[in-house]
Amino acid sequence: MTVSVVAATADETRGLATRLAALLRAGDLLVLSGDLGAGKTTFTQGLGAALQVRGDVTSPTFVISRVHPSLVHGPALVHVDAYRLHGALELDDLDLDASLEEAVTVVEWGTGVAEDLTDDRLEVEILRAHGDTDDETRTLRLTPVGIRWQGVDLAALAG
Repeated sequence: MTVSVVAATADETRGLATRLAALLRAGDLLVLSGDLGAGKTTFTQGLGAALQVRGDVTSPTFVISRVHPSLVHGPALVHVDAYRLHGALELDDLDLDASLEEAVTVVEWGTGVAEDLTDDRLEVEILRAHGDTDDETRTLRLTPVGIRWQGVDLAALAG
């Protein structure tokens, strides 16, 4: 069941990611989608801060993939930007399956290329308010896929 959460600011987007991080564990895959500037990296920054990983979480558009090791013996954060990839075969070349079980993996622009990495994933679609360019409001739609997410109360993230 898809859960929608409205975030009025970038800080609220990070806050939602912080609350989600408490539910995450090694082996989780998040597939992020949304327009340019929708807040995919902002969301991932919130995850990185909450997971207490090393390094600043920035857009990996030009390096494609970054690994942020945990500073607290938790899972690493693998942050991938699939924007410049031309399909699942190029994503496969990154060997994400080698670290998938030990890390939380976030694939920005992952729709259509990352779904085959595992049977379980959380799809996060980030939608901007259209029209007013100064409006920071985002609607985040979280869709759980697979057994891993059965029974996980994503609706509680709205708080």
